[in-house]
Parts: sequence; C-alpha cells; structure tokens
Amino acid sequence: MARTMKAAIPDRSADAEIDVSMTVNGEAVSRTVSVRMLLSDFLRHELGLTGTHVGCEHGVCGCCTVLINGKAGRSCLTLAVQANGYDIRTIESVTAADGTLHPVQQAFKECHGLQCGYCTPGMVMNIVARFEEPGQLDLSDEGIRDLLSGNLCRCTGYLNIIAAVRRAAELLGRA
Repeated sequence: MARTMKAAIPDRSADAEIDVSMTVNGEAVSRTVSVRMLLSDFLRHELGLTGTHVGCEHGVCGCCTVLINGKAGRSCLTLAVQANGYDIRTIESVTAADGTLHPVQQAFKECHGLQCGYCTPGMVMNIVARFEEPGQLDLSDEGIRDLLSGNLCRCTGYLNIIAAVRRAAELLGRA
C-alpha cells in the first residue's frame, strides 16, 4: 500500500493579512500580520521582545501581561489587529536606559520575589500598571492578594511577592 506524504506546512499562514501600526515601548512599529496573530506572538516573533512570556494561552496565568494604553492586559487574548493604533508597553520598557531597575523590579530583587522568573514579567507589568493609576493603594495582605490574583506563580508561595509590592510602594513614595 502506497502512502502519500502531506504537503509541507508553509512558512507563513494562508490567513488574510492586514497592516498594523502601534507604538511599542515608545517606538512606532508597522508590520503586515495575519488577522489571527496574537499580540503576544507579534511582540515575541515579529519584534523580538521575548520578555513577554506565554504560559497558559488562555489568559489565566498572567505571564503575558503587558500594558495596553496604560492598562494591564493579556497579550495572549488580544489579537495584534486589535492593538492597531495603541500604545503597548512590555517588560523591556521598565528598566531605565542606563540599566537602573524600576522600583518594582528593585523590590522584587530586594525581597526575593522570584524564583524561576517565568511569571515575573507579567507580575511586574501588572504591579506597574496599578502603581501608575491615581488613587489610594490597598497595601493590606488582602489588597495585594487581590492585585496579584490575575497572575499565577508556581514557585514562590507569594509571601515574598507581597513583601515586594509593599517595598515597591515605599520606593515609589506610595506607602
């Protein structure tokens, strides 16, 4: 019995494509992408910004959290075409040009708020977004747990992350 091989998978999808333009980490970018390309894939594969991690691909774990027009959002649930014209910030935008850590990153370092580090970029972006919002912060254990509820960490047990959020508030003058 003769078997026939399947055709090779093309390098690019046969999906319809569309031009997108957005600002990513302060830089205007334009690309032609599949209408089904996720923002996480756009950031990682089109722009080489691999700090945005992809964990569950269902929006549950929060590893892919980026700032979309200043609000924390899941890049694995957002299509690149949906971000057309938007301002996107990734973890690569947080550290200063001279290498100085953002206060949230510094707090994670000081408080040992990470272990494997896979969830850390999403956690940092979620926390940065909250600190950039006006208004009072709830720095009680319950308030911080609520803030972190959209990000899953399988390594730390969260105690050091909670301490890091409080330390970041001190460093940012928001305590």
